Amino acid sequence: MDLTKSPGSSKNLEKAFVTAWIFGLIFYFLEYVIRSSPAVMITELSGAFKVTPLGLSSILGAYYYTYSTTSLIAGMALDRVGAKISISVGVGILCLGCLLFALPDAVAGEAGRLLQGAGSAFAFTGCVYLASHGFSARYLATAIGVTQCLGMLGGSAGQFMVGPMIQNGLSVHVFWIGIGIACGAICLLLYTTTPPESKAADHPSKIICLLLPYKTVFTNLQSYLSGLLSGLLFAPTTIFTMTWGVAFFQQDRQMDYHSAVVTCSMTPLGWVIGCPLLGWMSDRMGHRKPVLSGGIILMLLSFAQLVFLPSLFPAALSMLVFGIASGAAMIPYTIIKEANPDKVKGSAIGAINFLTFGITAFLGPVFSSHYGKTLMSTTDHPGHFRAAGGFLLSTTFIALIVSFIIKETGHGAHKR
Repeated sequence: MDLTKSPGSSKNLEKAFVTAWIFGLIFYFLEYVIRSSPAVMITELSGAFKVTPLGLSSILGAYYYTYSTTSLIAGMALDRVGAKISISVGVGILCLGCLLFALPDAVAGEAGRLLQGAGSAFAFTGCVYLASHGFSARYLATAIGVTQCLGMLGGSAGQFMVGPMIQNGLSVHVFWIGIGIACGAICLLLYTTTPPESKAADHPSKIICLLLPYKTVFTNLQSYLSGLLSGLLFAPTTIFTMTWGVAFFQQDRQMDYHSAVVTCSMTPLGWVIGCPLLGWMSDRMGHRKPVLSGGIILMLLSFAQLVFLPSLFPAALSMLVFGIASGAAMIPYTIIKEANPDKVKGSAIGAINFLTFGITAFLGPVFSSHYGKTLMSTTDHPGHFRAAGGFLLSTTFIALIVSFIIKETGHGAHKR
């Protein structure tokens, strides 16, 4: 029975979507745990897959190739067949990716990481879709803010909680099997709680019709600028904090393992504060660009202090401030929706995810080949850390320039 066509079932339908959204939050939380936790097990994974840390970074980076490309498919699938099948399939793929990643084989590990990226692409987009069907417009922004916070908490937990578990002897194989089983359970819960939807009559089957929304998005210059901004702002967190950070703090800054893990976990913890705070400030002002540019400037200052004046503030505090400021990376997601027509807003989210993590997929190997490759062999660790930090600062500075170029889309700009 299609609940969307049952008379008098509007309230029950909304409650069903809210229930599914709650399980979707767990999906998004687990997705971020899976994305960030490899940073605290570089040595263990290198041994398990029998590869060098540089080879491991290539395996871990494969996540972003499929995440970026599948983001386009996720948006289209939600519009075409609804949430019940799309999101359940996404979690199922993520489950399979975790189980493959648990195998002590480099080929299986890379295949698993590719599947993890593909499945994860359905998490945020799916949660936004479920929230938009379960909450009224009055509470939708709050629901999306809660969604973002849960993801960022997962990113912090993937390091702050998983790190001590690995240090205390938990096998990486057991960890990945366990989190794979958790994803499998969420897959079943999402499939059983998400209401079915009738989509066939709403969307023509011709492939050209399915791609028309992306034509609108990708012929808009503001879409590319939004994706470039978000990608450049996410790069330091995805490449450094979630991949290389723990190893860099251990080797270049001579931190013990626990301190390095705590320091890196401060960045996603900062997102929990920064994403809703900067979003609220932007809505309150009615302008996107001042908050966006201000956040980028604070990112530059906090990270530059960490790199060039490390004794000025504790590294954990610097990374926390950096994480709060990097909440500005979510503002381009609002800009791209406001810069495109209402009828393509879902596709706009898929497009910016594609652009954002496509940039990460490009910059990740560049960083690894120039700085990750020499991490263990360098004799000048302070200089090595400064060089790596300088690379990430340069990408963030380019983002600052783009923030001055992109058009203002906030409601305050239309009141002039």
